[in-house]
Amino acid sequence: MEFSNFWGHLRTVARHRHAVMVNCWKAGIFWQGLAHDLSKYAPTEFIPSVKYYQGNRSPNEQERSELGYSSAWMHHKGRNKHHFEYWTDYSPKTRKLEPVKMPLCYVAEMFCDRVAASKIYNGEKYKNTDPLCYFLKGKPRRRIHPETAKFLEILLKMLAVKGEDFTFAWLHWYLDTHEDY
Repeated sequence: MEFSNFWGHLRTVARHRHAVMVNCWKAGIFWQGLAHDLSKYAPTEFIPSVKYYQGNRSPNEQERSELGYSSAWMHHKGRNKHHFEYWTDYSPKTRKLEPVKMPLCYVAEMFCDRVAASKIYNGEKYKNTDPLCYFLKGKPRRRIHPETAKFLEILLKMLAVKGEDFTFAWLHWYLDTHEDY
């Protein structure tokens, strides 16, 4: 384990968590922000992430390219409800693994996470359209509940067009006045 990778990954995780906390605060889900991604500090996630750290993209992608899977991601997605991959189950109708509609509070956290991740990975080049572009790029191969995808895309388009202040204020209002989407 390289020492520079250790500090680089630790710094990236801390910066990301801080950015998500700020976003969650703006959205009115402060406690979710505090608990966000704590599993990244577990050895099961932290050690492989340090090993595959590059600084400009997720270490999970590098681990996946070398091993064919990411042990850190497998652990992470199974413990963090703001990831749509967490929300899959066997359908009683199809008897196949299918996406499940996410609860509103976790879609809100997922939005906060995506905005923060785009800011961290794009740095000074970040634009409010970046999270939407990332979402649209993966849309054809993503297995997410259609209602969840539609609501997340609405938020991402709102961010791209109306900006952060408006979108986070709207999301805060929506969370306070709605139980579902």
